[in-house]
Amino acid sequence: MRGAFISDIWRVPRDVWRARRGLDRGDLAGARALVRPLLDRFGAVTLVRKVAAEVLYASGDPLSAATLFEQVAKKLPKDRAVVVGLVASYAALNRAGDARRSAALLPEEIDVRLALAWSELVAIGGDRERGAQLVLELADDSELGRSRERIAMHKALLAIAAREDRDLVRSKLRDAERHAGTLRPADRAFLGYLGGVALRDAGMVEDARATFAQAMDADPDSIGAALARRERANLTAG
Repeated sequence: MRGAFISDIWRVPRDVWRARRGLDRGDLAGARALVRPLLDRFGAVTLVRKVAAEVLYASGDPLSAATLFEQVAKKLPKDRAVVVGLVASYAALNRAGDARRSAALLPEEIDVRLALAWSELVAIGGDRERGAQLVLELADDSELGRSRERIAMHKALLAIAAREDRDLVRSKLRDAERHAGTLRPADRAFLGYLGGVALRDAGMVEDARATFAQAMDADPDSIGAALARRERANLTAG
């Protein structure tokens, strides 16, 4: 029994590290396979809950991720990754009010503001005017230019905010695409989802349908692909 206990002590940080490495490398299936048994056996451990939430969100399960992020936020309310994950999970779930509440934990953090802008512009109950204003304000944030992912997401959000001007929508999406070439497949899938939303909201439905399909192909197991799949199905149903 003692040997098994010692083995378990080492297993938690080892498997958490392996899951984190898998997430960073884009191996979402491998990361999920690692966190499932960790949650079953060590689900009360904050570190396990945190990495599991990040993996579940990234691999297209924002509902489970939001539940875990909420639990972790009670102990780590100022953890950047936790707050960003909370806001993004609720944006993905179309729960703009919960995204807004969560963003208030770290309102000045750039990734929180990007996720909140996404929620306000796209989620049910979002405030499009507020979202558009957030996107404009983010252009002046010095942290924006330090990440290609942030720049590309910002350009895509500008496209969503510009839905009344089709030429501007296309221009901003081209800007986003220029920054997307070196990004991971999961990031390209998410940008494809945002691009599809921008095209749909501007009335370019067939282009949106094709863009959602491209996002689904970019990384089928990712949150971007899951959201693109949902929105494309809604287009078909409509």
